[in-house]
Amino acid sequence: MLDDFFVRAIVAGVGVALVAGPLGCFIVWRRLAYFGDTLSHAALLGVAVALLLEVNVTLAVFLVSSAVALLLIGLQRRASLSGDALLGLLAHSSLALGLVALAFMTWIRFDLMGLLFGDILAVSKSDIAVIWGGGAVTLAILAWIWRPLFAATVSREIAMAEGQSPARAEIVFMLLLAAIIAIAMKIVGVLLITALLLIPAAAARRLATTPEMMALIAAAAGAIAVIAGLNASLVWDTPSGPSIVVAAMALFVASLLPRAAIRS
Repeated sequence: MLDDFFVRAIVAGVGVALVAGPLGCFIVWRRLAYFGDTLSHAALLGVAVALLLEVNVTLAVFLVSSAVALLLIGLQRRASLSGDALLGLLAHSSLALGLVALAFMTWIRFDLMGLLFGDILAVSKSDIAVIWGGGAVTLAILAWIWRPLFAATVSREIAMAEGQSPARAEIVFMLLLAAIIAIAMKIVGVLLITALLLIPAAAARRLATTPEMMALIAAAAGAIAVIAGLNASLVWDTPSGPSIVVAAMALFVASLLPRAAIRS
């Protein structure tokens, strides 16, 4: 079954969506959309490091994105700049450094458009193994930190009063974001990763009555967007990554309709 490239694309995309949905819920709740952009931009620098050192791209992207996340935490504690200013500084600096570094590597041939917008139709069986294996580990860790992370999202002071460790949960969450960005980069590319994290979660917000239900609906919405976007890409010969994001956006618009209209 996995010998067909289109089936591999669907399996890989659904695997990413099932992880991106629950993580995206915390991005929505904690208003971290710009932070997701920062880590996704750092992914391009990770690609440059991987090509320069001839190491695994997914591992390099994870390590660089994690380093940027930890650097942000350190700067927020010491620098006088606001959080959004620091995010903008790190996002654009890492993206520019990645592009400049890739420009200097004239001896290496790479697909810049594939890096920016993804190439889900080119995923291999080993990519699928990494996506589903890494996704399972990511979801397991998210389930482990769910309670302290959600408590810190509601009120950091209450979480600390209950004996929770919000700082540790937040650091782990940032590392999980770095992991899913490294895994999803080949699916939708550097510029569209945040959309896959954010839009299904935003669509699920109006339909859910509990945080856990929102996470499940976001995962399902992401999977539907992957399947719909890939089929639309096949029918109309459009880019696969952007088509997935457009499908997710359509689901978000549908979620804004009055519930009575949706039922009818």
